[in-house]
Formats: sequence, structure tokens, C-alpha cells
Amino acid sequence: MRTLIAAALVVGIASGPAVAHAASAPVPAPAPAPASAVSVPIAPVVSTPPNAAALEAAIAGLGPRHGDATAALVRVGGTAGCWQGSSGVADIRTGREAVERGRFRAGSVTKAFTAAVVLQLASEGRVDLDGPVRRYLPGTVPDRYGAVTVRQLLNHTSGIPAADGPGDSFEAQWEHRFDVTDRRAQIADAVAKEREFAPGTAQHYLNINYTVLGALIEKVTGMRYEDVVGVRILKPLALHGTSFPGRTGTRIHGPHNRGYQAIPKADGSRELRDVTEWNSSDRWAAGDIISTTADLERFTVALFSGRVVPKDRLEEMFTVPDVRDSVSGKPAVMTAGLSRIVLPDGTVAWGKTGGRHGYNTAIGATRDLSRTLVYSVNATDAKGQDTNRVALGIAMAAFTK
Repeated sequence: MRTLIAAALVVGIASGPAVAHAASAPVPAPAPAPASAVSVPIAPVVSTPPNAAALEAAIAGLGPRHGDATAALVRVGGTAGCWQGSSGVADIRTGREAVERGRFRAGSVTKAFTAAVVLQLASEGRVDLDGPVRRYLPGTVPDRYGAVTVRQLLNHTSGIPAADGPGDSFEAQWEHRFDVTDRRAQIADAVAKEREFAPGTAQHYLNINYTVLGALIEKVTGMRYEDVVGVRILKPLALHGTSFPGRTGTRIHGPHNRGYQAIPKADGSRELRDVTEWNSSDRWAAGDIISTTADLERFTVALFSGRVVPKDRLEEMFTVPDVRDSVSGKPAVMTAGLSRIVLPDGTVAWGKTGGRHGYNTAIGATRDLSRTLVYSVNATDAKGQDTNRVALGIAMAAFTK
């Protein structure tokens, strides 16, 4: 998981030239509720236009010689104006300029889509968020785990441990990059272990929670997870650049910027290894979506406006459970599909980050949509422990008042 801002915040961002331009009209915010004659208008959280100079500086100079990223695509919007920019190269072999409207692996931003579908089903009375998962997936969660609920999967308080994988090192994952993962075996491997903690008593951000939710969506709807997201979100919002690679897919179809991983060499130099083609079936409903910055901006605005998840359930995405993170011991920050971000000046934003080798992605916004942000950074250590410095610079510039 990547933080949208950095450790300084509560939660824990020689090449082609930077290209930027201001949009002619701001992204629309939801219509305000009818006001009485004595009501006082609520000031927007962010009332100043995007800082174009700071944003341009944040993505300047990207490419094969840059220490952190080969390319970046950025869209900043809101009621005070918009800004779009791109920088870097699409391919280090040719030096071709970055594709501004390119597609990319959005990683764990997928979880926002998965959570939205589950909350839609809850609004329709087809899923009880406080109901035990085993009601929908009999035999999946062992009795010894206790009554793990759907809500606990959504906000990562289930206590279900991670499934085993090829290992944490890049080289181990590289060797298995074309493996096809059986999600049923993945779930079975996870629940064969002892639970990490009693359900609802702590938070641990793990993909397994959303893998189980993907299986739950399929069981409740009788459709493939990917088709459910397509029918309920992608088609209604006309997200034509958003897709799933499929269980055996390894490519990003359509225009895209290639992703690279920096590999240290014995002489102190580094190799940029092309990691664009990769099988993401081990991430599935937790992190294998492919999208564009324009599509993710449209999704974010629609989501926060109550046009994706009915407003009777939307609050779940802005509710942090009153528990602590099981690893850091700090207060929890994850919600159903999003996380809470507190900026240095006290501004509260909500969003989701994602990291796949070669790609760091984020969506974020203030609750009132006075400022929105979407970025894709072709980070050269996208799964590293530290927040990518280019992504951090973008986020800080985007939310500067």
C-alpha cells in the first residue's frame, strides 16, 4: 500500500519535457442542498485555483535518468479550477514523449470499485454489512475465526491473514510474473492459518479482504466480478478507458506508458527493467484494474457526489473504524475502499492509492470536491517501502491552498 501524502502526514508521492495546461472549466461539484433564507453558505475546503507552477515543478525532468520515475500523468480538478499535465517518456528505448491519455495499472484503486459494488448490493438489501461472511460464502471463513462480517472485510478489520505468495523481493516476484493465481486456492491458503486478531478489534490492510469480497460479489450476483463492475460502474459512467486484464492477461491494451523497475548493478549503476507485462490475477478484486486519469477523475467525482453508491450507504466510505492498526499501533485510517488523509494544514482529504510494479496511482479529493486529484506515476520502485518522491510532490502541490 502507498500513502497519498507521506509519513509526515497522518497516513501514510534527462527526459521529455513537462507538458501542462489549464482546463477551461472546473470539475463539477455536487449541487448544494436547498438553503433557507437565513442559512449561511459553507465555504469550500479549497477555494484557490491549482498551483500550476508547483505542479509543473513536481513532474519536471522525468525520464530514464531521473532517480524516481520515467513518466507521470496528472489531473487536478475542483470548484476553483482544473490543471492537467504530463511529463517523461512512454518508452525509454525510443524516448517517445509520455502518452498524456495513456492507460496504466491502477493497483489497489481497484478496491474503491469493489467496495462501491458491495455497498450498492447492501443498499438493495442483497447484502447485510453486519451479516457473517459465511452466510454468503459457506465454508470460506472457519468457525474458529469468529463471526467475520462483510463490513469487517470492507474496512480491513476481519483478522484474516494474507495468503502466501512467491516472496517479497522483486526478483522473486519477477520469476513468477506470469503465474496465474486461483483465487479460491488463495482464500483457502489464507484461512488455513490462524487469525491475526479477533474480528473488529484491529485493522490490517491486506488484499485478502477484497479477494473474499470479489468472491462474495460473484456468489450474490451470479456473475463474474469483472462483469458486475462493468455493468454497475464502468458502463453507467462511460469509463471507456477502464478495464480488467482478465485472469490470464499480461498486457495493457491501448496507448500506455511502459513501466520500469530500477535494478542495482554491481558497478553502482542501475538497469531499468521493463515490467509492463505482468499477470495480476493474484490481485484480482483487490488490485488489477487498468484505467486512465480522466476515467478515475470521473469515477471519483461521481462517487463522492453519491452517483455511484446511494447516499444511504456512502457514509461507509468516509467512516474510519475506532481501532488501531495492528502493525504500527497508530489509529486506523482505512475505510470501506478509501482512506483518510490529514494534510499538514489540517485539511482532510479522502482517497486511495495503488502500486503495481512500474506504476503508482492515486485518487483523492476533499469531501466537498472543492479539490480532486488523480495521478499515475511510472515509479522505478513502485512497490518500495517509501512514498515515491514524485508522487509526494504532486500530492503536496495539488492540495496547496
